[in-house]
Amino acid sequence: MGAFVSNRRVPTPVGQIEVERAIAEIRAGRPVVLLHGSERFVVSAVDTLERAGAEELELAAKGSACLVLSAPRLRRLGLDRSESGCVALPRIDVDRVQHLSYEADARIDAPVAGLTPLHVGALELMRLAMVLPAAIILTSAEAEALLPHLLSVSLMNLNAYRVGRRAALRIVSRAQVPLEGATNTEFVVFRGGEGLRDQVAVIIGRPDLSQPVRVRLHSACLTGDLFGSLKCDCGDQLRHTVGEMAATGGGILLYIDQEGRGNGLSTKIRAYELQARGYDTFEADEILGHGQDQRGFDFAADMLAQLGVRSVRVMTNNPSKIAALKDAGLDVVSDHRIVGRRTDHNVRYIAAKRDRAGHYFEHDF
Repeated sequence: MGAFVSNRRVPTPVGQIEVERAIAEIRAGRPVVLLHGSERFVVSAVDTLERAGAEELELAAKGSACLVLSAPRLRRLGLDRSESGCVALPRIDVDRVQHLSYEADARIDAPVAGLTPLHVGALELMRLAMVLPAAIILTSAEAEALLPHLLSVSLMNLNAYRVGRRAALRIVSRAQVPLEGATNTEFVVFRGGEGLRDQVAVIIGRPDLSQPVRVRLHSACLTGDLFGSLKCDCGDQLRHTVGEMAATGGGILLYIDQEGRGNGLSTKIRAYELQARGYDTFEADEILGHGQDQRGFDFAADMLAQLGVRSVRVMTNNPSKIAALKDAGLDVVSDHRIVGRRTDHNVRYIAAKRDRAGHYFEHDF
């Protein structure tokens, strides 16, 4: 595969810098101003809300704030709806806000209004920041005192951000990294694609690029891949893939930083706590406001293309990954199951993936 590293310098558009700074502000617990034409909203994440910050927001809001919640969360609150919405906040009561945003036993306690493009943008900002999809919104009229001290980001730049990151995808480093059972292995690091995170292609052996290449898209799982958690089958799938590729002429494993189906590590651990209370993995995610799967795999196809791969044999149980590679124009000639151990701790999780998300498993358990 060679040791070539792209020296293509991709200038960072000003709009992307603006969004990346806004993401950092949200993750740090600071509000930002979201702009769309003449409209301006102050947006603050519920996930990082503290009482002191809530008091500052309430003083600025003067009773005119609202709480924006995703459609999955509203369904958990008892509403039959497919669209996100907002709830009025006459007071920014931290307990009420948190109860409505992620408590399992909460029920809606006020009318829910529809969203403007800025409200929808606020939820997209939460997604990019990998925090819970719940935001407190103040219009600029109420929050005028806060505006000079806050970072601003335009809705147009926010909506264009992911496409821009994908276009900027490039190889930044590569080196041989011998692995146990696969000593002829190269790690290739990509920058761009998904948020502010680097992605890795692990090339096992020397796959023949003129033929269909064995490929796996593996989303990072700190608990399973590194610590051997018994709650999932991720670590087994990772190691079995490397071993099988090494034994069958090589392949490429894309190690994608999309922890917790794209929801982030902190949300994943929140979901684990809910699973311990009896909810399955998808129910837990919905309680926290997320849909079945937040991940996108379009940039994974771009990574393969930059490595010279055009035809693949996909190693996965997830039909969404197969469809994503086909939609991206890759020739998917076959797909193959990767099965991990069944344990008393993960059997319900695997059954939920089969029954709720249509993952392929070749036998019952």
